[in-house]
Amino acid sequence: MTNEDSRSAAPGLVSRVYDLVTRHWPLLAFLSSALMLAIAHAFESFGGLAPCHLCLKQREVYWVAGTVGLIAFGLQRTPLWPRLRLPANLLLGAIFLYGAGLATYHAGAEWKWWPGPSSCSGLGSAAASNLEAMLKGTAKIKPPACDKAPWVFLGLSMAGWNVLISLKLAVWSVLAALRKSDVSA
Repeated sequence: MTNEDSRSAAPGLVSRVYDLVTRHWPLLAFLSSALMLAIAHAFESFGGLAPCHLCLKQREVYWVAGTVGLIAFGLQRTPLWPRLRLPANLLLGAIFLYGAGLATYHAGAEWKWWPGPSSCSGLGSAAASNLEAMLKGTAKIKPPACDKAPWVFLGLSMAGWNVLISLKLAVWSVLAALRKSDVSA
């Protein structure tokens, strides 16, 4: 394959990926939401990172988006889909955009750009080892603080990465909504 052949093949590949993603967006939105929830659960279960209040709120966004994506995926197989495609995908876009805003708020609290909510002012973290002391009344478990990033990769915390991922999912939702309608969806 020559250099000229590879340049002409690239637009075809981009077009095919765009077509595939936008055509099957409700299913991909559901799968993306499920993957984000699984990753968050893995950080909690295997990484020992207890979620703060804002972390849990960000997970709720993916539960809602996943539910909407699954319902829309089911509706794709009905005669109603041509009329519901635009509002369903725009709804997914709005949900993901809300998630990006929530994650931005969380990341800003971590960077000390603004204060986090008062429900996030924990000064420690809850651990199973504290359960006995708590039951005896000798210890209080404090939730993790929202203004401290327990994990940073390439300069971004989990909330920062969530901003980027949520924005990407919102953009794909809008692209799917604006996709030219076709009969063979």
